[in-house]
Amino acid sequence: MPANGGGGSGGGNGGTSGGGNNGGSGTPNTSCAMSVGQGASLNGFRPLPADSLWNTDVSGAPLDPNSDGIINFIGPSVGLHPDFGAGQYQGSNIGIPYVVVGESQAPVAVNFTAYGNESDPGPMPIPSNGPIEGDPNPGTGDRHVLVLDNSNCFLYELFSSYPNTNGSWNAGSAAVWDLLSNEQRPWTWTSADAAGLPIFPGLVRYDELAAGQIQHALRFTLPQSRNAFTPPASHWAGNSTNPLAPPMGMRIRLKASFDVSSFSTKLQVILNALKKYGMILADNGSAMYISGAPDDRWDNNDLHNLGQVTTSSFEVVQMNPVYTAANVPQGAAPQIASFNADSTNVAAGGSVTLSWNVTGASYLIISPQFGAVRGSGASVVPAQATTYTLYATNQYGRSTAALTVNVQ
Repeated sequence: MPANGGGGSGGGNGGTSGGGNNGGSGTPNTSCAMSVGQGASLNGFRPLPADSLWNTDVSGAPLDPNSDGIINFIGPSVGLHPDFGAGQYQGSNIGIPYVVVGESQAPVAVNFTAYGNESDPGPMPIPSNGPIEGDPNPGTGDRHVLVLDNSNCFLYELFSSYPNTNGSWNAGSAAVWDLLSNEQRPWTWTSADAAGLPIFPGLVRYDELAAGQIQHALRFTLPQSRNAFTPPASHWAGNSTNPLAPPMGMRIRLKASFDVSSFSTKLQVILNALKKYGMILADNGSAMYISGAPDDRWDNNDLHNLGQVTTSSFEVVQMNPVYTAANVPQGAAPQIASFNADSTNVAAGGSVTLSWNVTGASYLIISPQFGAVRGSGASVVPAQATTYTLYATNQYGRSTAALTVNVQ
């Protein structure tokens, strides 16, 4: 769940080009080869680059000097709890669902109801029947919506999501993530998650267990955190002043000495991932709850055996740096040298090519009609006079430029 914050995100060399379902056309983007549908298999595709902090092997990383104190603060006897499974609990599916869409999915508008100033603007390829966390009775919970675009390799995540009858969505916040790069949102900005992180890369998915390995860190929650974060997190949502309360982004790993042999083969996949990649604190919530995607193939009875693994079997990976309000990094937002159209007046049905020159950006968005883009140019056929806005974002903030194309 997001909590309010302030501004900046990861560096990059800028540029971007539309394509596929983003409403424009330009340099074709790399396909992610994922199957289409709710809970679809990723077919071996590994979100984010190999050197992403989500995908980093931390089995040999040094311990944090406060590891023992933090573990005791969490509660050494607290057992792991799989916050995912088969079927329903109290009328809701168990876990955070996701859907993979293809190039045929049209982009739609997203209207923000809470954290719009820290959200990525639409349009986004969100299906009108996109699965909501808590379906079929999502109530007033976090109501996350996660959508992966397999034709352009972007991930879209919404918090407090409500579909509208015209196909658009209302959301408390939303973020777009480039699955092919180490994008980072601005320091102190929230995302669909309190830590300013993507949710999907930390989910336990059944297709991973079926393949025999999880190659990334897992997402987990704790009831108390402090006003601090450590990478890959970029936002805090503190509710404790205790210095041993963990910051968002803290990573804990299962001790190498923990014997997994008494657990089922599938649970061993999860436990071995916790030894190699650990799990990252992403939100305030129930203690030691691990996030995963719902799937009717889960064996709930077997999953509950994870409760035998207590916090005392974990250790905290060294956190350096840890950011607080006193030392949040400062720097320059991206520079937009130009944002142009080859024509600002076109006949009905005519095509317009937009081009841009941006430096220092982690990711780019053009709104409306396009959404997330790569490269340095894209074309579109405007139906009416339209003002296009280019949003260039890095770890320090966001820059914008706008132009209007008239249709005669």
